[in-house]
Amino acid sequence: MNDKIVMPVWTVGLFIVVMNTTMFNVSIPSIIQDLHITADLGAWVISSYSIGYALSTVLYSRLSDVLPIRKLLTVGLIILGLSSVFGLFAREFHTLLAARILQSAGSGVMAGLGLVLASRYIPLERRGSAIAMISAGSAMAFGLGPIVGGFISEYWGWNGLFAITCLVLVILPILLRLLPKEQPVAFRFDICGALLTVVNAASLLLAVTQISGVWLAISALSFGVHVWHLRRASDTFINPLLLANPAYRKLVVIGFCILVLNLGNLFLMPLILAKVFNQSAMTIGLTIAPGAILSAFLTRFVGRWIDRFGNMRFLLIGHGLLTLVMIAFSLLIGASPLVILIGYLCFSPAFSATVSSLNNETSRILPKPLIGSGMGLLQLIQFFGGAMSVAICGILLEIQENTPLLQSYKHVYGLLIVVGVCSVGMLLWYKFSGKTEREVA
Repeated sequence: MNDKIVMPVWTVGLFIVVMNTTMFNVSIPSIIQDLHITADLGAWVISSYSIGYALSTVLYSRLSDVLPIRKLLTVGLIILGLSSVFGLFAREFHTLLAARILQSAGSGVMAGLGLVLASRYIPLERRGSAIAMISAGSAMAFGLGPIVGGFISEYWGWNGLFAITCLVLVILPILLRLLPKEQPVAFRFDICGALLTVVNAASLLLAVTQISGVWLAISALSFGVHVWHLRRASDTFINPLLLANPAYRKLVVIGFCILVLNLGNLFLMPLILAKVFNQSAMTIGLTIAPGAILSAFLTRFVGRWIDRFGNMRFLLIGHGLLTLVMIAFSLLIGASPLVILIGYLCFSPAFSATVSSLNNETSRILPKPLIGSGMGLLQLIQFFGGAMSVAICGILLEIQENTPLLQSYKHVYGLLIVVGVCSVGMLLWYKFSGKTEREVA
């Protein structure tokens, strides 16, 4: 496989898919107004896509252990394209939500299989650069999405955002021509385990977002059943060897926290710029964009530095910057839109470097037979963290309706600071836990 061609083309597709999250971020105020819904319901437009994206990511990643990547890619991108056409005609909240969920069912193929492709076919000495390119594509999409979303929303309405994701169909024939041909492997797909994974994630998210004891009980029961299933079944959807590895578990927790910070921040910044500083969707996008552009510019350097100096150094630097930006936002967010612009100039490159290092470190500690399921589960937990973050941020803002507007945002950023500190603590635990723990059990 010619990774110098395949990985940039794949990154373009991933850029479109990830941008599909942040394009809607700046349109949330318009969607809330047009559809006459509350902020917590509006958050579901983003969180439903994130959790579906996460679930489909782990599904495609797990299937890549036994099915050709080319076939999985074809199925995923066709689902994404058709659901995007459906979204163009959504005029009510339930149809908009349905379109977003259907989109997420196909979009996970780009995130899940991109890391599998890099881990499986690119040598370790160049893998950091390839994974950094993928992570930078995601980071750039997170930042440029608001510009594209703001421009389209302002002139064509939020329905027009669905047209962008149709572009992934253009790269499908290119990738099918370039990707290596693989032979399918005989296997027994663990349907029960896959369904339990979906129920685990969905029920826990519903328990949190609805503040429901009933859903919490259902979630606890589903996790109990899943544990029982893992102990008695063979060839399970989630490989028990992954969960038995303490180093992998720590990296999963770190990945969860990083996405909580990123998507929580990307949900809050447009709302603050719109409601506190009265900025239009287009202006919001232009305020957030420089951070994403800087992140993309630094990609080639970060990838080389990771390959040269190792993952841990950039995990530590990235975590420190992410936490410091959260602290600055909690103290200064109401001073000026420049605080957000400068803060995101630091936040976006730090996020990109942190995710690149984390994914590269995970691929390093996993043996080849576990790369598909391991990278998929990591991304499931990451995007679940992002989905939960957006939903919880929406709830916290809703329940603070009697609190001064600016103060309510500062309170939410205070919670994100706690998450950042916890992630730093977990990273230090991983760093000093010893080499033997980083070997798969």
